[in-house]
Amino acid sequence: MVKKCFVNLGRKNKQNHFHNQAMKGYMYILLCANGQYYTGSTNDLERRLAQHQMGEGANFTRKHLPVKLIYYEEFQLVSDAFYREKQVQGWSRAKKEALINGDRNKLHELSKCRFDKLNDQRTLSEVEGKTDEP
Repeated sequence: MVKKCFVNLGRKNKQNHFHNQAMKGYMYILLCANGQYYTGSTNDLERRLAQHQMGEGANFTRKHLPVKLIYYEEFQLVSDAFYREKQVQGWSRAKKEALINGDRNKLHELSKCRFDKLNDQRTLSEVEGKTDEP
């Protein structure tokens, strides 16, 4: 089952956008044959999926066919989809799976800044009387 999300960032289309940026865009996640995820963006989701399946997509997916669409988000502008692609590409597998599964609580927890998590651990250690010192 493919999970879909429509995203409206509320941006106004400025006149200095390139023509192709005014088109609708999609950020998508594929499950590859090796079990890894591939994240991409496009202005034509069906065409891009067909390209991936025929081995005409990205080098990564070409080496790990077949691929299966498991999640996508729709945007009013392809530039927003590209921005989202770059954002999600930097995420851990666990965070991507929380997004795919629609688990907002887990996504929120995994979105915590690493510095915040480190501070949370230090605070817990102080409360419990634990220290890292010998």
